[in-house]
Amino acid sequence: MKHQLFGQQIHIATGGRAFDNKKTCLFFIHGSGQNHLTWVLQTRYFAYRGYGVLAPDFPGHGLSGGTPFDSIEAMADWVISLLDSLGVQRACLVGHSQGCLVALDAAARYPERVSHIGLIAGALAIPVNDQLLSLSDTALTKAIGVMTSWGHGAVAHMYDNTQPGHSFIGYGNRLMEMNDPAALRNDLTACNNFNNGKDAAAKIVQPALVLIAGADRMTPAKFGKAMANSLANSHCQILAGAGHMLPAEQPAAVNHALRHFLPT
Repeated sequence: MKHQLFGQQIHIATGGRAFDNKKTCLFFIHGSGQNHLTWVLQTRYFAYRGYGVLAPDFPGHGLSGGTPFDSIEAMADWVISLLDSLGVQRACLVGHSQGCLVALDAAARYPERVSHIGLIAGALAIPVNDQLLSLSDTALTKAIGVMTSWGHGAVAHMYDNTQPGHSFIGYGNRLMEMNDPAALRNDLTACNNFNNGKDAAAKIVQPALVLIAGADRMTPAKFGKAMANSLANSHCQILAGAGHMLPAEQPAAVNHALRHFLPT
């Protein structure tokens, strides 16, 4: 659906069902250089199981207008503003990668607005390789190729997709190419500069599900485990063999874990 926020047109995937703010709200937060298509195998699944689903494109990403943010805190504030504009009092936030940082920051600073958090392939901090940061500014196509390659596990590189006829690598490249040229650079800068994850986690008492990709080369499993251990009320699950792009690589396992964790 299309929605106006701060004078900008925002695109929000709702899983093929009209959004109803009276239902339990499930808010999906995409990662660096990504957009709502990260969640294409989650949004419809949950929308047709009774949730009010929101998977927005951040400004400058996907089909949303505006300028990409360059801080995690600004992204978290925007999430809360979007909920305000849609009349949602409380939501379950589910983040992937950078989206985990946004979910942690929002849950810590706006505890009354966040009922649960799902953290997928994330960590308390996501420092960015200097070379990748430079490529995102000077050679965007190459940066996208590097991220897509590193972001997928071995099975994905063999084109073994849960959706017949689809390529993980090709899909990932096309998804990232949809965004504003500044989106990836700004996202990586935001991740690189965010150092409040540990303090945020210490404030969070909401139930948390931490899903770790066992073959993640971008946020290795040990950092996901450390994130889970830092949260007072967390459940941790490792999905063996999956790469960083866990929602696409193992969608059935992700959906199953979330469904058994989330409130109805």
